[in-house]
Amino acid sequence: MTKRGPFEINGDSIDPGTRKTVDIPVSVLSDHTPVHLSVHVIHGTKPGPVMFVSAAIHGDEVIGVEIVRRLLRAKALENMSGTLLAVPIVNTFGFLNHARYLPDRRDLNRVFPGLPEGSMASRLAHIFMTQVVARAEVGIDLHSAAIHRTNLPQLRLTPGNNRLAELGAAFGAPVMMHSKLREGSLRMAAEEAGIDVLLYEGGEGMRFDEQAARAGVAGILRVMRQLKMIRAKGVPRVSAKPMFCSTSHWYRAPASGLMRGYLTIGDTVEPGTILGTISDPFGEVETEVVADMTGIIIGRTNMPSVYEGDALFHVAETPSADDAAERVNAHLDAAPLFDEDEII
Repeated sequence: MTKRGPFEINGDSIDPGTRKTVDIPVSVLSDHTPVHLSVHVIHGTKPGPVMFVSAAIHGDEVIGVEIVRRLLRAKALENMSGTLLAVPIVNTFGFLNHARYLPDRRDLNRVFPGLPEGSMASRLAHIFMTQVVARAEVGIDLHSAAIHRTNLPQLRLTPGNNRLAELGAAFGAPVMMHSKLREGSLRMAAEEAGIDVLLYEGGEGMRFDEQAARAGVAGILRVMRQLKMIRAKGVPRVSAKPMFCSTSHWYRAPASGLMRGYLTIGDTVEPGTILGTISDPFGEVETEVVADMTGIIIGRTNMPSVYEGDALFHVAETPSADDAAERVNAHLDAAPLFDEDEII
């Protein structure tokens, strides 16, 4: 049998059966502090797929960083086949400043595949695309809702991609949805390069969410198992079939004022369900936010002070509220997935 060779990245060589964090130079801050794209490489002893897992493309979406940290501690990765490229923080600039965007006010997820001599965002996108994404066959990109919002753990899939549908089912998030590719997004650039990417959403910007973290780690391990990168031991089984939702709708504020939300993520609704009430500070005028569809709440605002037109509740349409509640609760009420010493 031909001996498996090392994995080469940015001039570093990672031998089979070893792991290493590689710092790829990106730029220098204005105070002369160097900035790197740090990639943790686990190069298995046996051949297999190359997969990347990335987080914090938006700097304030910190839950993905925690998911990657827990993933790298998972015992299931011992004696792994293939190669895992884990990037817990893609947008270091935004992460350091607790900001979604880069210092040039650009959204990194709208400039892919980037240019080697473009804006700061474009250069970072180019480095990440060429050094990490292009080296892989499949990837999982971790996101959360923006600051002051929260998302139910969910997967976004590229329409018409059967392989992603299979990997999404293996991931086992409570909800799966089709999501069109956006110009300049990592998913679109990767798809055009022949690399399939699952997009995971869960939790809130600048906050840790235990359910979202556990669902993310478990889902990644299941995908790795599906790809035969790891063995089944230590990989939690899917507790229920994911709920696939083809359409969703944002309910927006019909008036400005203070909102009292009555429901949260994971709750089901039917036509006539009151999601919340908006009132003026004196309580003289009250306006109800009422659902007109059957579905499950997959996202909502956490801000009580709202303006007319603000997005309040994101509802994914489902055929049956009872079925959706049963499946999602089976996911959210699942037993702990890892020993305490593995996740802290």
